[in-house]
Amino acid sequence: MTVPTPPAFTSLNRFVGKVALVTGGIHGIGRAIVDELLREGCAVGIADLDENAAAIADELTRAGHMVRAWQGNLEDEDYCHRFVEDAAAHFGRIDYLVNNAFSFTAKSHDATEADWHRALFVGPVAYARLLAAAAPHMQKGGGGAVVNVSSISAFVAQPHRWTYNAAKGAVHNLTKCMALDYAEAGIRVNSVSPGWIWTRETLNAASIDGGGPEKWDPIWGEYHMLARCGHTVEIARPVLFLLSDDASFITGTDLPVDGGYQGMGPEGRGKTTVIAGSE
Repeated sequence: MTVPTPPAFTSLNRFVGKVALVTGGIHGIGRAIVDELLREGCAVGIADLDENAAAIADELTRAGHMVRAWQGNLEDEDYCHRFVEDAAAHFGRIDYLVNNAFSFTAKSHDATEADWHRALFVGPVAYARLLAAAAPHMQKGGGGAVVNVSSISAFVAQPHRWTYNAAKGAVHNLTKCMALDYAEAGIRVNSVSPGWIWTRETLNAASIDGGGPEKWDPIWGEYHMLARCGHTVEIARPVLFLLSDDASFITGTDLPVDGGYQGMGPEGRGKTTVIAGSE
């Protein structure tokens, strides 16, 4: 299976000497964020459920990066606090937090109490716990920045997704409240809302009938103005922008990184190609 290659990018070294915590940093969007941070000289602490997290982090360390992983379940409050405190002790500081790990629990009227608990606690509740633990360390360093990974699902209705969409919707307003409460501490808090992105989940879905990305990218692309699905690195780079000093006057804001998904109405992309400069 092949996925179209995203544009190349040259490192800017904006994060040399800084430390970022990234949840769900072993695969998908989280891994792309980790890779881009490491490319720009940042030290990274990873929280991930994957049992191979430590081994993967060790491989990155042997490649010359400053990275360490703590395996565990963000549903566990003790693990959330232990991850932050151990990372602060290991690296000596915390400058950034990327709340990315999220339970894809998609249920509707059939959702059990356990489903609701996992959707919310491996989601907005974990986001809140991690920032509460990390904020004092950021303040010691003079401030910091947080990016919460939300979704287009926070803004639209989708079938059979009461749990997931409600939890993502909570992230949207939680981000604003966090930004307000931590503004005086010099901590900016924003979110990004990806559209359809080529991750393990979408690749698995595309392979069910043997079609693969070549078949499904143009089909799923019809939901986006850009007529394609996105790449994980195309989420990572806007995340790094929001973490960086380039976004020093941005807080309490959601950045849609969705190829035009939210901006497109029920008429869809239409059949007319508009050429720049035409009348």
